Amino acid sequence: MGWVFSVGIFSGGLYGFTGAPAPKVTFADVAPIMKAHCVRCHAAGQAAGGLALDSVAGAVKAATPGKSDASVLMQRILGQGGKPQMPMGFTALSDREIGVIRAWIDQGCLAPAKSATSHWAYVKPVRPAVPKTKNGKWVRNPIDAFVLARLEKEKLLPSPEADRTTLIRRVTLDLTGLPPTPAEVDAFIADHSANAYEKVVDRLLASPHYGERMALPWLDAARYADSNGFQMDGDTYQYVWRDWVVRAMNANMPFDEFTTEQIAGDLLPDAVESTQKGRDKIVATGFNRNHMLNGEGGAIPEEQRNVGLFDRVDATCTTWLGLTMACARCHDHKYDPLTQRDYYGMMAFFNNVPESGVPDGGVPYSIAKPWIYAGTQEQMDRMAAMESQSAAAAPAVKQMEDSPETKAAQIAWEEAADPKLPKEISDILRIERSKRNPDQAGKVRGYFLDHALPAASADLRKRFQAMQKELGDLRGSIPRVMVMSDRQPRETHIFSRGNYDAPLDKVTACTPATLPAMPAATPRNRLGLARWMVSPENPLTARVQVNRYWQLFFGKGLVKTPENFGVQGEAPTHPELLDWLAVEFQASGWNVKRLQRMIVTSATYRQSSKATLASRKRDPENRFLGRGARFRLPAMLLRDEALAASGLIDLTIGGKPVYPYQPKGIWDGLAITDERDFTYPQSKGKDLYRRSIYSFWRRTVAPGNMFDASSRQVCTVRQGQTSTPLHALTMLNDVTWVEAGRALAARVMPLPTPEARLTEAFRRVCARRPDADELRILRRSLDRSLAAFKADPKSADAYLAQGASPRDPKLDRVEHAAYASVCLAILNLDEALTRE
Repeated sequence: MGWVFSVGIFSGGLYGFTGAPAPKVTFADVAPIMKAHCVRCHAAGQAAGGLALDSVAGAVKAATPGKSDASVLMQRILGQGGKPQMPMGFTALSDREIGVIRAWIDQGCLAPAKSATSHWAYVKPVRPAVPKTKNGKWVRNPIDAFVLARLEKEKLLPSPEADRTTLIRRVTLDLTGLPPTPAEVDAFIADHSANAYEKVVDRLLASPHYGERMALPWLDAARYADSNGFQMDGDTYQYVWRDWVVRAMNANMPFDEFTTEQIAGDLLPDAVESTQKGRDKIVATGFNRNHMLNGEGGAIPEEQRNVGLFDRVDATCTTWLGLTMACARCHDHKYDPLTQRDYYGMMAFFNNVPESGVPDGGVPYSIAKPWIYAGTQEQMDRMAAMESQSAAAAPAVKQMEDSPETKAAQIAWEEAADPKLPKEISDILRIERSKRNPDQAGKVRGYFLDHALPAASADLRKRFQAMQKELGDLRGSIPRVMVMSDRQPRETHIFSRGNYDAPLDKVTACTPATLPAMPAATPRNRLGLARWMVSPENPLTARVQVNRYWQLFFGKGLVKTPENFGVQGEAPTHPELLDWLAVEFQASGWNVKRLQRMIVTSATYRQSSKATLASRKRDPENRFLGRGARFRLPAMLLRDEALAASGLIDLTIGGKPVYPYQPKGIWDGLAITDERDFTYPQSKGKDLYRRSIYSFWRRTVAPGNMFDASSRQVCTVRQGQTSTPLHALTMLNDVTWVEAGRALAARVMPLPTPEARLTEAFRRVCARRPDADELRILRRSLDRSLAAFKADPKSADAYLAQGASPRDPKLDRVEHAAYASVCLAILNLDEALTRE
């Protein structure tokens, strides 16, 4: 493999090893330390004391190669020579970090190699042999062999398999984003066949809700939103692209096709607007039209066009290659072998789109060309037929309007000067015909054609106008999705320091030089780029995607930094497993569901997440995978869980975005002009309870209850996971959860006893049955709530009034409020918020 040396080897000492030669240290090992401690003050453009430590050249100037003790850099780090110790006012470097820098200087200040072989991620993965392990019985598939080999190396043991209830809740949430129903849990527990779990997995992979769950991280990467962003923040129709993603996920579209259609679907031979299949290929290119659009009055179109190009390069390289390509926009990358020429060579692939850079205007929809109509096939066929009819009728109307008879009729009408004409028209008619300006002549001509044509001609024109209006109404009802197109060839130049108005050398479309080159026969356009992305020679794409799927199921990737597979990214914990999965993924025909099935049926995935004190101390982050992953559910899934458990959820798939509950006045701050009404248009009926993937996402004001969610302003491939009091306050008071608690209570109250009701409510949220102690706690909570609401029935009415769904008046209000409060507490249990 040739895995690059890691600074982790210094954990045993400063930089030497007794009885073994000191490993080579390059600036690639020093750079992360500089970034963490030094570059806030010592970087190009802010080189305090004349030291710029953000590049190998700058760091070498502060060192004396081969003599660390004589180096200014070491003296400042150690606080020698009468100078204060650096970094001043911040945490000092550790002994290990000082040892790395000392070793780098003493070994001659080696620069990182510039070839692709200098870093593991730039080397094509080769399928490693599946390791043999001592505990072969634990291994269910090759994934487990790699994981167990690492555990045995670390002298750790895998955890037992999770209980069945935990297992079905885990895999159901992971594959569909919804909790299992009690009936599904009972069926799994009752199924004693050897492949009972595999049958559950296959059912979930075939669920139409699988695509919705899998789409969420892809929408984050694609910075998908329903508005443009910036001050005007006009709405878009990009939900058509979102629905394409869901359909592609459900259909298990091979990832190489998924890639090709999003990067260059419009360049495929069958990409035509007249058929659903062809139209879908064009719609798929909306991936690179999801970026923000600046419609503000002072926006310079060409500047904004280039901002969009930058975004496409950054999003494409992060999503498919795991590269921090944006670092090479203004200068060569400080740490990875990526040059400014590489950056603009990539930009050239996207520089032929016939676009202005700013939206075309419109209220509330404000989109930018190129776009296509993306309706149903019935709508598209009807529009094509009406356009054909309109085109056929237009010559006759034009001929009639321009005929000598019509012109003579207009002259006679003007000379008659009907006193009932509008004053504006009468005033113009008093002006001699030859002296009227074009605007005046046009107004007279238009009025005559609209109101004074002879009967036969007027009938022809009215029928044509009615046809045009019907066609316009139909077009207005069809969404227009922004897409890619290569219809305006442009030259691409390197920009000095990234400034669009300071062009330097001309470049042509090319991929980064450090990676395998595009084959000579491959076209130098987006289609060629897409094929290069998924070519067997590309060392990154398969690894990057496999890592993100792993992150989906384990909370962290095998590479913890999915956005950065470069020198400053974290090395994989299981490099052989990552490579085996990457090669297997490609060999399977880029079959996503097959890969995911392998992961979720592995013994590694099926482990209990319960951790012993010893395992927590030995492996606090579970990087060795000795136990199941446990992490907080994303906010979108928390909302969906509450809606599903309560029975409120509407599982309709696709369509226009909806507007669930949000705080009153959430968009009021956007109302800076009278051009449009920014009052939040809360949905009604079932649309209030659609899955969170369909909630309208305004870039300037994201939904207030979507904690840690991506802003959808830039490409994001790793979502934050936090837990703060604000989260708890929201989920205990937001109408979404309060109403869900009320609906869940109404759902269980027909059961005969309090214990049965509480047990059913608990199961619908947590899947398992509460134990005796938990049931006693729930019962005490219920009794306290009953007493409180009996003492204050009006508070029960107020509590039950939250939410738009109707309440069953046959339910006792005090009892209903008490159960609702307990159900809300269940929805807020740690177990409910966590994917165990």
